[in-house]
Amino acid sequence: MTSKLWTTAIVSTLIAGAAEFNLESFIKHSLVKNPQVKIQKLKVIAEEPLPGHPDWKAYMFTMELSFRGKKQTIPDTLFVNQKEQLVSLDLIDLRTGRDLKETIRPTLSQSYYDAKHLVAGHADAPHKIVVFSDPQCPFCIGYVPGLVKEVKAHPDKLALYYYHMPLLSLHPVSETLTRVMEYLQSQGKTDEAFKLYKLKIDPRTRDEKKILAAIKKQLGIEITPSEIDKPEYKKAVQADIQKAREMMVRGTPTVFFNGKYDANRNAYKKYLK
Repeated sequence: MTSKLWTTAIVSTLIAGAAEFNLESFIKHSLVKNPQVKIQKLKVIAEEPLPGHPDWKAYMFTMELSFRGKKQTIPDTLFVNQKEQLVSLDLIDLRTGRDLKETIRPTLSQSYYDAKHLVAGHADAPHKIVVFSDPQCPFCIGYVPGLVKEVKAHPDKLALYYYHMPLLSLHPVSETLTRVMEYLQSQGKTDEAFKLYKLKIDPRTRDEKKILAAIKKQLGIEITPSEIDKPEYKKAVQADIQKAREMMVRGTPTVFFNGKYDANRNAYKKYLK
């Protein structure tokens, strides 16, 4: 849906010289032009100056859209230069080739340091890591198990909080896997939950029985459909996804260190020396 709504080109729009830019008005009248797409809810997550670019401001927001009876919540960022009367959905740094949209995120609130999501380290450790992850994402598979191991080795320095962010369009199998992880964690079996990162399975698999059979065969963890098909596990995963959207998470793994977005995912390492 998003490809039909957005454009990556700079859009020039008339902004009154002294008037404050109105995000909601701009999106409703200039961005979402398809009459079949309705904006059900617009939430501004953060409004911040763009570091190193004083004339630009970044608006980070989520939109709940409805289209032909289907609803979708989309996180996005809009860049506004009120001085030059410019609005852009992407800003490319020609020196690095990076889209500045991928370098900024809101500051993490204390609410993300929830005991339920603490998977390694001590809650009172001075440095806190929050990771949003999908157990079938190749990048997550290569990163998260090692991160868990390092935090466990330094529990007095680091605390790790884990949030589910299944990328279901790429890995439908993760719909079941995240519920399995939630179930295991609720049983105090966090170590077993992270064994799912070793599971070899077609990421497009949707058959719950086949997935549970693969978990039993490969990992020795026996789980029945009735154990994971409970509303609380689905709600827990959906709550994590909502938390991810509020932090403008678009891919996995996304990492925050001491409340700040860590694009390189290794800020914690300098505190282990």
